[in-house]
Amino acid sequence: METATKGYDLTISVNNFNLSYDDIGDGSIPIIFLHGYPFDKTMWQGQLDFFESSYRLIACDIRGFGKSTDEKSHLSMDMFADDLVTFMDKLSIDKAIVCGLSMGGFITLNAMKRFPSRFEALILCDTQCVADTPEIKVKRNINIDEIEANGVTNFNEGFIKSVFHKDSLANKTELVKQLRSVVFYNSQHVISQGLVALGDRSETCSSLSEIHIPTLIICGKGDQVTPLAQSKFMHKHIKGSILEVIENAGHVSNLEQPKEFNKHLEEFLNTLSGFDVLRI
Repeated sequence: METATKGYDLTISVNNFNLSYDDIGDGSIPIIFLHGYPFDKTMWQGQLDFFESSYRLIACDIRGFGKSTDEKSHLSMDMFADDLVTFMDKLSIDKAIVCGLSMGGFITLNAMKRFPSRFEALILCDTQCVADTPEIKVKRNINIDEIEANGVTNFNEGFIKSVFHKDSLANKTELVKQLRSVVFYNSQHVISQGLVALGDRSETCSSLSEIHIPTLIICGKGDQVTPLAQSKFMHKHIKGSILEVIENAGHVSNLEQPKEFNKHLEEFLNTLSGFDVLRI
């Protein structure tokens, strides 16, 4: 166990790497935010700013991404989920609410399947429970070969365009620019290894019926990376779950429509049994 410190860009040793995280606000049950690929914890700043006065909020840079550098490991969803639970142990967090977007959602579902007693509630954003199809795996391997041969530029630029709603690409140029800088901050190694981890992930659809804690599912209506149909599938199979669809948003709904995203998140947190204990 390590002495708890509050603030931004904190560092803690977890499973042989230094994990960078933000830990702000107060509350007995923290909300841990897990970013998507290939982003970092800064994608949650709009949520940290909005909820800081009411809850304890922790945003992590997943191993290899952002400031949580790891240039050696063969990355996987099992490893990321192990890191999450070890991180919670280091901070003496017995239970947490976890909010994961895209790859962060894959990690959340993996951890929920393997460590169900550690979670109080789930927030699954622009994500899915399926594993890659053989066709998608082939595309990922082609991308990895392209990155190894020619660097990350072509892949990164194409990926950035794929995650935004067309209106955001046209009208929210500063947001696109900011996310672009986040993506390009990551090393070539972690861009490639992240694709390996995504391609090798196991399905978690078969364990959705075993989720018996409050679950909020959020999806941008225009999400082309993890389409709305996947969120509807999870909603159907997680008993009692809530599905919220955000208009004029693609794969990064919390960035594209932060006010609506925060409204749905706030309403969900207010429905949790004994939610007052989450607060200051």
